[in-house]
Amino acid sequence: MNSNTGISWTETTWNPLTGCTKISSGCKNCYAAVMANRLHAAGNRRYHNGFNLTLHRDLVDQPKQWRKQRIVFVNSMSDLFHPLVPFDFINSVFDTMNACPQHRFQVLTKRSNILLQHAPHLIWTDNIRMGVSVEDRTQYHRIDDLRRVPTKVRFLSLEPLLGPMPNLDLTGIHWVIIGGESGPRFRPMDIDWARDIRDQCVKAGVRFFFKQYSAVHPKSLGDQLDGVVWHDIP
Repeated sequence: MNSNTGISWTETTWNPLTGCTKISSGCKNCYAAVMANRLHAAGNRRYHNGFNLTLHRDLVDQPKQWRKQRIVFVNSMSDLFHPLVPFDFINSVFDTMNACPQHRFQVLTKRSNILLQHAPHLIWTDNIRMGVSVEDRTQYHRIDDLRRVPTKVRFLSLEPLLGPMPNLDLTGIHWVIIGGESGPRFRPMDIDWARDIRDQCVKAGVRFFFKQYSAVHPKSLGDQLDGVVWHDIP
């Protein structure tokens, strides 16, 4: 996929919300926190609060201005379902997604409990793909929560992959992304963990995307993970 984001499974990012707080082991070396602090130091006005939660209401309607259709990662620099984000703001983001059927929106959260709380009160048009981050088997409950969300496409981001994930229940899941951790303090990923998850996806008929190995500067070499790798995005 052609991407101007550096994120191989999307094309464009849209950040009406920036900043977050860490809630689990997958957050330890958060790339967004590092990037936000760099942008703050550089004087970027969007990051005058550093990585503290900040709502950018003037960016909520931004996708309506894009003429060409795009695959959009929503809030790559935050979590739309952070507990401090008011429902009216979440709903306004969904209103924009509902009004832009030409774009495909990919929303990702670690706060599956809050997602589940709000899901019945949001409009889930077919262009919204909802996912949860799951870094190890202690977070399987996030997958159970996602299964109950009435979205057309549900996906898992198993990144950074920090341990094996045996016996994944992929019922109702359409797409799985795997990635090792990057950066100078990366925690190594065992390639056998990825192979096992790939095999589970093949057996369940779930699309599988191998993003990268773990390294300081990992390469996206999904085609070298022996066996079937799907690169198409639902």
